[in-house]
Amino acid sequence: MDLTNATWRKASRSSNNGGNCVEVARIKDTVAIRDSRDPGGPALLLTPRALRRLAATLRND
Repeated sequence: MDLTNATWRKASRSSNNGGNCVEVARIKDTVAIRDSRDPGGPALLLTPRALRRLAATLRND
């Protein structure tokens, strides 16, 4: 998937002190997730449903 023109935004749970930051972008029926410190690096692509399931799993651990 071409993410060149994606509009990235910092995830609401990312810290503001320059530490770990995750950015997300919505492209059609896909949510892209990347490390803001490596914007040219890889991105994880998930459906919105898969992202909700992942977040629920992480909250329960």
